Amino acid sequence: MKKNYLKLLALCMVAVLAMFAFAGCSGDSNPQQSSNNNGDETKTFIIGSIGPLTGAAASYGNSAKQGAEVAVAEINANGGVAGYTFELLAEDDQHDAEKAVSAYNTLMDKNINALVGAVTSVPCIAVTEETSKDGLLQVTPSASAAKAAQYDNCFRICFTDPQQGEHMAQYIWDQGITNCAVLYDVSDAYSSGINDAFQTAYKALGGTVAAAESFASGDVDFHTQLTSIKNSGAQALFMPFYYQEVAYVANQAGDVGLTVPYFGCDGWDGVIKQLNGDTSLINGAAFLTPFFANADDEKTKGFVAAYQQAYGAVPDQFAADGYDAVYAIAAALEKAGSTDNAALVAAMHEIEIDGVTGHMSWDENGDATKSAIIAIVQDGDIVPAQ
Repeated sequence: MKKNYLKLLALCMVAVLAMFAFAGCSGDSNPQQSSNNNGDETKTFIIGSIGPLTGAAASYGNSAKQGAEVAVAEINANGGVAGYTFELLAEDDQHDAEKAVSAYNTLMDKNINALVGAVTSVPCIAVTEETSKDGLLQVTPSASAAKAAQYDNCFRICFTDPQQGEHMAQYIWDQGITNCAVLYDVSDAYSSGINDAFQTAYKALGGTVAAAESFASGDVDFHTQLTSIKNSGAQALFMPFYYQEVAYVANQAGDVGLTVPYFGCDGWDGVIKQLNGDTSLINGAAFLTPFFANADDEKTKGFVAAYQQAYGAVPDQFAADGYDAVYAIAAALEKAGSTDNAALVAAMHEIEIDGVTGHMSWDENGDATKSAIIAIVQDGDIVPAQ
């Protein structure tokens, strides 16, 4: 009796191992399958999401994740795409490259079919090294450093750092400002990349960079740099960095008597919240953005309404970027008609979408082609430049 039992157990183990071996032979990216109450097979396309959900940059990561969740809910409510329903699985990278790679490995263990992320540039650059090895379709909503989409499988929704620097150089020049100072984060690829592109473009237009002052991430005292900028005689100050430091600068500039106009980049989104709604210190400041929550087109109004219903807040540009990233992946899946990695990547070069951040397609570098918008801070609100 005992021998028969052991023989039966051994046969069962062989059968199980054979099943695993058969499953491991497939090179495709396989979605999960299940059956509904009617016995019909349903297929799930799993999208991974990586971004800072905690820590100093959590505003960006949570916004992008929530925007993506709104898109997934809409797509599923409308019957899915090409026979698939979507599922979003999110991991926190705390704006850290090593944690982002760990998050990616966790998601790959859960058999994701595509990736939205990472949200910020340095973690995203690290993750591209991993997705390129796997051939996985990666769409970052907001990582703008050039290397954040450095491989053929990588795409982005946001503007690149060079695009931002060039756009803002032209805009500042067009305002009649010929002598502009720059303050940037030397330790951050995003800030440094925009600064480099800005200085090159601004000088090419005939402008003078009156002062180029820098700081490192985590610094909170900017009095020395602001004093130098004031003494340079600059007509304006360009600040290509994130909203937290913008708030510090705005509060400290008055201490040294600096009263020039401010200009910034898309990392400024969130500055009003950081200043607790009091924008008196930066009224009139201009920065580049791809999204206005108060736009009157039906697509934007629908997105804003859905986001407010889900989260009780007005979406920012990072939420809009996350939303568009999911719709880009959906369009690629519909075009490819397959979850095969190579087919999804190839499809990205063949699609166009009308997103809430603009009409876009993707070039050979994986960069989105769309128009820039200049936003103006005005009495606690963000409005488009006239």
